[in-house]
Parts: sequence; C-alpha cells; structure tokens
Amino acid sequence: MPPGPYGYLLGLYLGDGCLSLCPRGVYRLRISCCSSYPDLMDECALTMQEILPNRVGRIRQIGCHEVYSNSKHWICMFPQHGAGPKHQRRIVLAQWQQQIVDRYPAPFLRGLIHSDGCRVLNWVNNTPYSRYHFSNTSDDIRALFGRACDRLGVDWRPNNATNLSVAKRASVNFLDEFIGPKH
Repeated sequence: MPPGPYGYLLGLYLGDGCLSLCPRGVYRLRISCCSSYPDLMDECALTMQEILPNRVGRIRQIGCHEVYSNSKHWICMFPQHGAGPKHQRRIVLAQWQQQIVDRYPAPFLRGLIHSDGCRVLNWVNNTPYSRYHFSNTSDDIRALFGRACDRLGVDWRPNNATNLSVAKRASVNFLDEFIGPKH
C-alpha cells in the first residue's frame, strides 16, 4: 500500500468518509465530496483505486457526490470504523496508521483540509491575509490535525471549540506548497 496516498485517503475518510457493511461481508468506503470541486472528486477516486484497485463509482446527491468503492479489505484499512458519528466515539489511529501519518504528514493534512478545511482571506485593516481553517467536531480528529501540523513545523491554534486555524504567513505559504486550491 503506498503510504502517501493512504495518508491522503485517511484524511478524507476522517473528514467526510464512512464504511457501510454490505452483503457477504463486503464494506463500502464512501467519501462525500462537494459537487463544486470535481477535481477533488477525481483525486479521491484515483486515490481509492491506487490503494485498492477496485471499481470506483459515484452517486450524485444534493450538493455533493458520494465517491465509493467496495471491498472486504476496507475494514482493515480503517479500523476506526464504528457505530455512530465519529465525534461521538473515540478516534485513535492504529500504530501502523500513526507511523504512516508521522512519516507522511503532508498528504494526511491535505486530505483533512480537502474534506473539512478551507483556505480563506482574513481582512485586517483592509489588508487581506491568507489563512487555513480546519473544522471538525471530534476532539480526536482535531488533535490528529494538530499533531500532523506539529510534525511539519506548521504554526496552528484553536479558533474556537471546533475550529483550528493556520494564520502565520510562513505556515500558510508552506501549506500552499502541497495542499493547493480545491477545484
């Protein structure tokens, strides 16, 4: 399994993904992608195929597309799966996942920001300043975001109870190098 692409897919999964049990013990990995970002949907689909070379499909929903792939192996790839919303249960990476994220934090951060983040302009005294926001109601997932930022030397801070911010110019510029705009 290529670790960089897996880190990216793990970030997408923790933000906007879930596993659903289908007949015969097959799991469906589902990632919801905003319809406004077709390139992101394409990258999600390609990454799924790179991790497990199965058929990837799309289902149009209101305002989004569900990118999905079926396999008995998805449950092994995402042991965080469980009943209920992610913010209502403990999210802890398995040791092998944490090793991947610690070694390849950039793709993981990219997946998290592509799912639950954005790059915005913050106006101060009529001067625009770029910044990144990451929003997730899970304390555990926000902590994973912070740990990945720390591994890369990215300055971040909490904005409020559910939002984290990267606002220092050097850190924003560094994230711009590998996150890129949503398309």
